[in-house]
Order: sequence, then structure tokens, then C-alpha cells
Amino acid sequence: MTRDKAWVITVPLIVLLGFASGWSSNSGYGNPWFDELAKPSFMPPGWAFGLAWTILYILMGVAVAQVIASEGPGRSLALALFAVQLLLNLAWSPIFFGMHLVVAALIVIVLLTILVAITTRLFWTVRRSAGQLMLPYLAWLLFATVLNLSIAGLNY
Repeated sequence: MTRDKAWVITVPLIVLLGFASGWSSNSGYGNPWFDELAKPSFMPPGWAFGLAWTILYILMGVAVAQVIASEGPGRSLALALFAVQLLLNLAWSPIFFGMHLVVAALIVIVLLTILVAITTRLFWTVRRSAGQLMLPYLAWLLFATVLNLSIAGLNY
């Protein structure tokens, strides 16, 4: 397989990892602990999270594939930071939904958002379209951080 076809691996892999993280931690509505929490008035319905994350994981997979297929300075650092942010992303659901550690999850999502902002910038310098594909993810993380903060404030 040529490097420009990396998305054939990266997209399904990232989607699968994301859904495995959520499934293994019983994330979202239907989790008895989560259902009992007070939530902010701007909390989206459950179906919105599945739709949003599916789209975001696809975009992330295409973005990282573009960087894998690119040459030039900053590529290795961009890929390394992408891997670190992906690990933090995958850790958030088990921390929040599985371990019920709302404040720890808030710390993770703040660090994740910072890393994604840096990764997005690095992707942009390696291949502009890869950076652009990361922008919806960054925007969603900003929203999710506000949700996490609001849930922490309403419940602790």
C-alpha cells in the first residue's frame, strides 16, 4: 500500500479505537451513574455524541493519513503529538464514565484540547488541509470541555 492510501488504515483504526473506548466504559446516556448527574441546559441529546464522534474520528483519520503521506519538517513531531493526543482522547471516557472521576476527566480534556491545538497547528504547517480537518475536532473539544466543567460544577 502506498503512503497516500494510509487513510484506508487510519480511518477505520481511529473510529474503532474511539468506539471501543466509549463502549468499554459504558459512555453516554444509559449509564446509570451518568443518568443521575445534573447536566447543563445546553447538554446535547445522546444521539448527537455518536454522530459527532463518528464524523470527528473520520476527519482525524484522514488528517493523520495526509500527514503520514507528506514530507518535510515537523512531520515527525506532528505525528508524535497526534499519537499522544489520541491516547488522551481514548483515556477520557474510561476516566469520566468508567471511573466516575469528573474532575480528573476535566484535567485530561483540558490537556487534550491544548495538545490538539498544537497538533492542529503542526498539521497545518505540514499539510494545510490536514490542519483544516482537525478544526472541527478542536471546536468540539472546546465545547466538551465546557460540558465537563459544567457537570463538575453542578455535581461537586
